[in-house]
Amino acid sequence: MTTMTVAAIQMSMADDVATNVATAERLVRAAAKQGAQIILIPELFESHYFCKDQRVEDLERARPIDGHPTIAHFQQVAQELSVVLPISVFERSNNVLFNTVAIVDADGSMLGIYRKSHIPDGPGYTEKYYFSPGDTGFRVWETMHGVIGVGICWDQWFPETARSMALLGAEVLLYPTAIGSEPPNPSWDSSGHWQRVMQGHAGANVMPLVAANRTGLEVGVNNEITFYGSSFIADATGAKVAEANRQEETVLIASFDREQLRTMRNAWGLFRDRRPELYFPLVTLDGDIA
Repeated sequence: MTTMTVAAIQMSMADDVATNVATAERLVRAAAKQGAQIILIPELFESHYFCKDQRVEDLERARPIDGHPTIAHFQQVAQELSVVLPISVFERSNNVLFNTVAIVDADGSMLGIYRKSHIPDGPGYTEKYYFSPGDTGFRVWETMHGVIGVGICWDQWFPETARSMALLGAEVLLYPTAIGSEPPNPSWDSSGHWQRVMQGHAGANVMPLVAANRTGLEVGVNNEITFYGSSFIADATGAKVAEANRQEETVLIASFDREQLRTMRNAWGLFRDRRPELYFPLVTLDGDIA
């Protein structure tokens, strides 16, 4: 079978792990019932987005990957439903903390982890206080339902992330996300920009893309954010084929023929015609190659 059916879960979060795990599981089961094989839950779905503020006590939310209760829970769900689940968690590795996705295959096995590479730092999104930059590098996983590449939120703004995963053999790009209003200017709406950037990644790499965001108002100590939802699935041309609104809990579903996608990528010749020997400014921060 060459059909790959993907899903994006859009949900609001309580500040309670058990409640959020139960909500995510309910929506995963709803997606699986509609035929989804690869199901994406939003970034850091276990809790409110704690990076709104810088609080020492929130550092204690981190847990090691080994024995992580949320990952273990969804391994059982994945095995039961035969679905692939990237699970976003706040990881503690010895004395270092990461924003991490654990890749759970459709048989319940964990294929590995990806640690968020690009860490933002702005009002209401003070992630550098909580997370070290990821050290895994960009990765893809050959799951039972297709080869997936997963970036995390801020990674989605960097074309290098998507292209790296495509070069590694990804068939679909997945981006669990937590994005919404900007505390210094609550009227600034980046949702259209956010979508168009990722639609470009899909079109430039000729592969579908799934973005799953949270919704709802979350109030912190010094900041509040209204997360704007707008989760979507794009096809290999970058066109949106499924889209959620800004407020509602939603399960988005789309199916793609893997063989047709492979033929389309080959026919465009985008990877054939690359000139990596000319791209050395990309390995510098400022483009200075002198």
